[in-house]
Amino acid sequence: MDVATRPQPPYARAPEGETDELRLADGQVLVRRRWAVPGASRAVLLVHGLGEHGGRYGHVAAWFNDRGYEVMAYDQRGHGRTPGPRGALSREDDLLSDLAAVYADYAAQAPALPLLLGHSMGGLVAARAVLDGRVTPAALVLSSPTFRSHEAPWLQSLAAVLARTLPNLPLRTGLALEHLSHDPAVVAAYRDDPLCSGRITPRMADFIFRAGPACIADAARLPVPTLLLAAGADRLVDPAGSREFASAAWSSPHLTTRHFDTLYHELFNESEPGRGQVMKQLGDWLARLPA
Repeated sequence: MDVATRPQPPYARAPEGETDELRLADGQVLVRRRWAVPGASRAVLLVHGLGEHGGRYGHVAAWFNDRGYEVMAYDQRGHGRTPGPRGALSREDDLLSDLAAVYADYAAQAPALPLLLGHSMGGLVAARAVLDGRVTPAALVLSSPTFRSHEAPWLQSLAAVLARTLPNLPLRTGLALEHLSHDPAVVAAYRDDPLCSGRITPRMADFIFRAGPACIADAARLPVPTLLLAAGADRLVDPAGSREFASAAWSSPHLTTRHFDTLYHELFNESEPGRGQVMKQLGDWLARLPA
């Protein structure tokens, strides 16, 4: 079966959104996508995961549009249509400062203070930015956040050494793409997507390895309503990290956790009925947020 006749994932049938660019203070340009809807009264900023891009979230944006939200996503530094080396950072906190800049710019034009939704590495970036006070969204949604890695401790230690000596050495991520989703169309589309990259650098890897445990340590300080969506059968991110984060935040009145024991990493791209169950939990939680 060739690409033209292969079954398509849900985001392939969704609107692509309107694109523009945001130039940051250091000269880096970030490519953004916006899914506007007439009469929107709320807003969402989406932060994608490692190796992918914001264009894979058109179906999630459409779901939010149907509920009166307009949506923006951006291709993080080193990803998607955003220019620059793949998986590379100039400074260890680039992804955090980038999110803060995008959020501030979007909040100034959105119909309401945006909700922040991050998936995988994007969930880590979103959580760390909120815990650091760089961003204070209306609410926070974390999908399969990278709080713990399956990588061996020695490899994480090596990343820390290389981050100081060869910070932007191009390496392969080695992600087990067959475990993205139970939907084979999602896996095939990811492999065929020229905007998806299998590259990472030691500086970015070290940021991920360090920021995850730091988020767990600070979980009790969550300042905004937060929904944690955890994939119990995740082979790309260690789901123990989400369990530890939830346990550490037990005293916080802000965290709601939903575990999906049999689902793979990309909860918003899972096969049915799994994806429907995830969206139902998200919809129910959103309905309980203050107007």
